[in-house]
Formats: sequence, C-alpha cells, structure tokens
Amino acid sequence: MSWLKKNGLTLILLLILLIGAGLIAYPSFANWWNSFHQSRAVASYAETVANMNTEEYERIISKAQAYNRKLSRSGILWTLDEDEEKEYKEQLDIGTSGIMGYIDIPKIDVMLPIYHGIEESILQVAVGHIPGTSLPVGGKGSHCVVSGHRGLPSARLFTDIDKLVEGDTFTITVLNKTLTYEVDQIRTVLPTDLSDLQIEKGKDYVTLVTCTPYGINTHRLLVRGHRIENADGDASVIADALQIEPIYIAPFIAVPILILLIIGMFIMTGMRTRRRREKRQIYSQMRVKDGKTEVR
Repeated sequence: MSWLKKNGLTLILLLILLIGAGLIAYPSFANWWNSFHQSRAVASYAETVANMNTEEYERIISKAQAYNRKLSRSGILWTLDEDEEKEYKEQLDIGTSGIMGYIDIPKIDVMLPIYHGIEESILQVAVGHIPGTSLPVGGKGSHCVVSGHRGLPSARLFTDIDKLVEGDTFTITVLNKTLTYEVDQIRTVLPTDLSDLQIEKGKDYVTLVTCTPYGINTHRLLVRGHRIENADGDASVIADALQIEPIYIAPFIAVPILILLIIGMFIMTGMRTRRRREKRQIYSQMRVKDGKTEVR
C-alpha cells in the first residue's frame, strides 16, 4: 500500500501516456488493419478466380451482361422488389462473401473490394455497388455506380477521391477481366439529385460516389469515368494485394515497443528505489563499536 502511495502519481502519468499513445496510434493502426483485410479479400477473390475455368467465366459474365442489357432498356432501378433483389444478388456471385470484383485507383493508391449492396456494415470496411445500377462488367448503355465512405478514422476508402481530376484513370476487375475508366466528369450534387447517374445510350460509365464536404456530408461527390480501351489482363494481384504501406505498419510496431520501453523504465526505477531502501535499512543497522563497524 505504501508503495502504491509513493508511486501513485507515476502510475497516473503512465496511464495518461498510454491512453494518449493509443489515441494517436488508433487511426493509423485501424487503417492498417482494414487495409490488411481489404487486401486479403482482394487476394482471396483473385485466387478463387484463378481456380475457375473458361466456361465458368463466360457463363457468369454473359449472365451479368444480359442483366445490364435489360437495365439499358428499363433504366436504373432505384428500388428493388424481393424478386429483383434476389436476381441482383445472384449476379457475379462466385462464393466470395458478396465480392463482385475490386477497384484500383492508382493516383490515390487504393485497391478495394466491391461488394453487393451498400449496407453500413459494408461501407465501414470497403465499397459497395449500388443495387439496381449496371453491373461492373462494362458494355454500351451501362452505368455502374459504386459508393464508399470518406473521412472514417478507421479506413481511407474513398477519402481522397476528391484529388482525382479529369484525365485520371481507375480500373475495375471482375473475374479475369480488367476494365479501365478515364475520369471525364466531377460533380457535387444534393443526395436526391440522380440525374448524373442515369444510363446514356451507347455510353459505358462508372461513377464513384461519396459524401462531401468532408465531415459535413450534406452533398454527394460524383466522379464519373468512361471506359477506354485497354489490354484486358488476368487478375493476378495476389502478391501486390498483400503489400501494405510502411506508414500503416510503423505505428503497429512502434506502439508496443514504446509500451515495453516505458514498462522497462518503470521496472528499473522500482528496482533502484528498492535497492536504495535496502541500503538505508542496512546503514541504519550499522554502528561503530571500539573502532570497528558492526551490524546489529
């Protein structure tokens, strides 16, 4: 109890230091953690695709393209009934927990899995395809809309898409095909304004949607790209997907080391205090008798 009284202030300061370090490290650590799982999800998807055969590719892609052709005639379905929702969820489903593909935006260095739907549980960790819009397999008369959060302390997601400008490119990979889109329009609109998300005859669009202004979220930022020709390649991203930026790993490594150093310093201080106390006890027991030093 006496030890606690003597070291109470030190313990409080240590606790404050640890809490402060945790608060500072949380965004980077959480971002690293989510980036790691996003990369694993993309790698898992690519690995599943690599184990499929050509017939499976063609069957799934053909079904998705037929879905898009139907939408090009009817227009985007902003609300789905039960049967339409069931049909939607069966599209591009290869048994990878709802992932239909992934998006890569080189300029802002993000690669994110695209899930069916825009439930909050999805948007907290990845990006979602808005149901009722065209599927991300391209084709004339298609307009795929993908939504993601920005400004989350736990994940970058679409935080930096406001840095994109006309002429920048991004890619969407579905199964073994990679489609490239060039940004041609950037708009800020009200949440109820859907005019820029409609299908246009003969056009192949993908629009990225996020909230704006940063932290206020009263409007929507729409970054639209049109498809450009590219050499469709295999989705061999397993090795690249597992690469994580050092800035996200550093706090994860540094914080535990900092904590261990603080604990080590605290232990060493305690040991020195104990040794001084023992020495004082020994000195208090010593006396000089007949010119000789004795210990009582």
